[in-house]
Amino acid sequence: MIAQNIGFWTIAIVMIVAALRVVTTNNVVHAALWLVVVLAGAAAQYILLAAEFVAITQVLVYIGAVMVLFLFGTMLTRARIGSESDLNNTYKKLGVPVAGLMFAAMVVALSSSFGKEKIPDSPKVISTQEVSDQIFGQYLLPFWALSFVLLAAVVGAIVLARKD
Repeated sequence: MIAQNIGFWTIAIVMIVAALRVVTTNNVVHAALWLVVVLAGAAAQYILLAAEFVAITQVLVYIGAVMVLFLFGTMLTRARIGSESDLNNTYKKLGVPVAGLMFAAMVVALSSSFGKEKIPDSPKVISTQEVSDQIFGQYLLPFWALSFVLLAAVVGAIVLARKD
């Protein structure tokens, strides 16, 4: 259990640093790559929880599809790729107390919802087939619809980027 805790905190610290870099970097492509680190950290956390199917899905869907789509969309538009100093706004200083307030609200909500409940020592083991039947049984049509939305976004980025 000690090694699992060390792994959790190591991954969590890497994710926090990468998340801070996502919002503090001036380069849009660098922000997207830092977001890949955050999403990979989430997949690593799923591995620690013995949820391999969810971890693989995280890697395939979010890192493999959404981030590639985001990077293609960024690169195919006419936006500048390098450092952009005009991305900051005047409400930057207001964001810190609002973020602190949101964090406090989240801590209060989680602590009042779960209280002193503990995770059971031997959770019920669910097979990958059961998880996939639950996801793709009832939600197959929305899953396909999402893939078409992502395809439309790629086609839209290509249309916007092409030279007239």
